[in-house]
Amino acid sequence: MASVGVAAVLVTLKGAVWLASGSVALLASAADSGLDLLASLVTFFAVRYAAAPPDAEHRFGHGKAEAFASLIQGGLVFASAALIGREAIHNLLQPHELHQEGWAVAVMAVSTVMTGLLIAAQTQVLKRTASVAVAGDRAHYATDLASNAVALLGIGASVLFGWGNLDAIAALIITVLLLWGAVSVFRQAANQLMDRELPDDDRARIVHLVTADPLLTDVHQLRTRASGPYIHMQMHVDMDPSLSLEVAHSAIVAAEKRVLAEFPRADIIIHPDPRGAAEPHGGAFAETALGKRGLNEG
Repeated sequence: MASVGVAAVLVTLKGAVWLASGSVALLASAADSGLDLLASLVTFFAVRYAAAPPDAEHRFGHGKAEAFASLIQGGLVFASAALIGREAIHNLLQPHELHQEGWAVAVMAVSTVMTGLLIAAQTQVLKRTASVAVAGDRAHYATDLASNAVALLGIGASVLFGWGNLDAIAALIITVLLLWGAVSVFRQAANQLMDRELPDDDRARIVHLVTADPLLTDVHQLRTRASGPYIHMQMHVDMDPSLSLEVAHSAIVAAEKRVLAEFPRADIIIHPDPRGAAEPHGGAFAETALGKRGLNEG
């Protein structure tokens, strides 16, 4: 909601001052803020949908809606970069004089401050949720922060030195920053849609938590993936075959609780194998199909 609010305010301010000043750098930033508003609205609804609990048609939840929202964000950023780059090249070839430069500088300064505050708020949210949609939105606004600073420098230099080309050059730099941000957003979304494993540090932490009880050893076939606000993980663990089913079950439940204490939105499946007496199994993702990584985690 903060993202949508900031984008709406900035679109209004930048649009009004661009009409008065004619600054192409400000036009570039206003166009980007317009797409920010659209992207933030998409993110807003995607995050709400992704947080919905599993239902009969979506047993694994709706988390990947966030990744689809990130793809839309990336596409909008690319579109913004193309439009801004075209306008910047046109103004490099045919420079024009700026008007109402003071207002242009003021609105870019306000934009920079508001964007910085929003990024700080999103950073705090990500520490609690690890939302890929919010991460994509923050990456987008981080690029905006840099582009606002570049636009501010370009407009200021044009005013101070009378070099009209600096305004268009600033817009070109913004175009490059937008393209870089779009690639980052696409990469994050692709990782979730392709079920990329969690980072190695997280996987190692999961193994450490599970094997904190000596009854559970030799974690293997650990598979993890992120799905919006949720994490899905499944693994096999070796246990003493002489243990009763009740004792084994209690140990596994305790291991799940240890993992949930650090990964509270995790969906966990732990399969016990009788140590030294388990036959290979696993279907299409059996141990022989996974390669060395993931077989023996601890």
